[in-house]
Amino acid sequence: MAKTKNIIPVKTGDRLELIIETQGASGDGICRHQGYTLFVPGGLPGDKVMGEITKTTPRFGVVRVIERIKSSEFRTAAPCPVFPECGGCKIQDLNYDRQMQFKVGVVADSLKHIAKIPPPEDIKTIKADRPYHYRNKASFALSLKDKKLEIGFYKQGTHEVADSDSCDILLTPINEVKEWLRGLLEKHRVHIYDETKRKGFLRGIVVRHSETTLETLIGFVTTKGRFPKPFLEELKASKNLDRFHVTGVMQNLNDQSTNSILGQQTRLLLGKSYFTEQLDGLKLRLSLGSFLQVNSPQAIKLYEVIEKWAKTGDGKILDAYCGSGGISLWLGRAGLPVIGIEEFAPAIEDAKESAILNGIESCEFLAGTVEKHLPRFTEGETIGTVIVDPPRKGCSAEVITSLLKIAPDRIIYVSCNPSTLARDLARMDAYHIEDIYVVDMFPQTQHVETAVLLRR
Repeated sequence: MAKTKNIIPVKTGDRLELIIETQGASGDGICRHQGYTLFVPGGLPGDKVMGEITKTTPRFGVVRVIERIKSSEFRTAAPCPVFPECGGCKIQDLNYDRQMQFKVGVVADSLKHIAKIPPPEDIKTIKADRPYHYRNKASFALSLKDKKLEIGFYKQGTHEVADSDSCDILLTPINEVKEWLRGLLEKHRVHIYDETKRKGFLRGIVVRHSETTLETLIGFVTTKGRFPKPFLEELKASKNLDRFHVTGVMQNLNDQSTNSILGQQTRLLLGKSYFTEQLDGLKLRLSLGSFLQVNSPQAIKLYEVIEKWAKTGDGKILDAYCGSGGISLWLGRAGLPVIGIEEFAPAIEDAKESAILNGIESCEFLAGTVEKHLPRFTEGETIGTVIVDPPRKGCSAEVITSLLKIAPDRIIYVSCNPSTLARDLARMDAYHIEDIYVVDMFPQTQHVETAVLLRR
């Protein structure tokens, strides 16, 4: 029997009056026209808009808002001067309570439609006490436009820089450091990298800052070469080094055509190659590329949940994808025995130094991939709990296989991507969800941090 062909009820260029019904995981508004799904970037539930069809596919279309006829009751004023062009804070115009509802909905939908798991009715939430000025790390993109230096983040769907003198989700000193460096770079005419021509020197700036220790670490991402001598001389003599408590300035070499911000080689320009963060008294040594949650106050709340769960178990704890050891050391401080695994070798060195700094002796750290190290724990010593906090792509099939062979009593899965979380939970069908939290690590953005306690 011939397959029925779907009839698309709109074509590119059509203009329609639409009411936004809901939001997708991307943060885009969603509505339907004659049963056909339309995505509306910038649309919020309850908005009534006049829109133009810009794209159609057999499954969905995309709409550009020409006029907002009526605003959603959930809409609020966005303070950022480059919103919505900048792709960083996509839901800044959605009121904060509704942002939390949206994020819980994304997790529930992912569990239901991807994992085929009925979502728990009591998904708990941990709101941010401070929805702005929370982010402790920034990776700025650079470009030259009409001979003017632009520093900021990329515009949505492009590699064009949305230039701004401040970003409302960053800690204030990070904005101030960036503007100080802008002045120096402009004064000494440091050659900026041109991404289209793949030529130039300075590609990006990374700034990390602790609001507890007040320390700052700066990284310049460059192609091969060296900074002009007058630039370095003025940088090293600047009073701003003391003002911002700059512990070190690094030059990271990345001459590859890649979306990865940092390259493999780092050169110390001045000071030390690390700075110190402090979470509720726990001191953490961090180098330029070492992972730590970008929202320190929320990281403390997340760690408290993980500690509560981990304390209910017996045996050793494996902390896979441990980064700079934040979770491992937090649990180690509570006297729990933890083995952390991390591929990025400098982060493991940071974790070991932090253990010494805090006098923690119950943590062991292994450098290498989780895929390499997990199989050794499938027999022998008892592992009561495994914590996984993978990157956005989630756990590989190898990791899931090893987890099921280790068969710990509990798995704590910390995720920054509800889609891959749901996919991985479906693979671990020997476990059920006992508890789940949405921790708002990224206010004003569509990104979702979830912590799940799984029981065998």
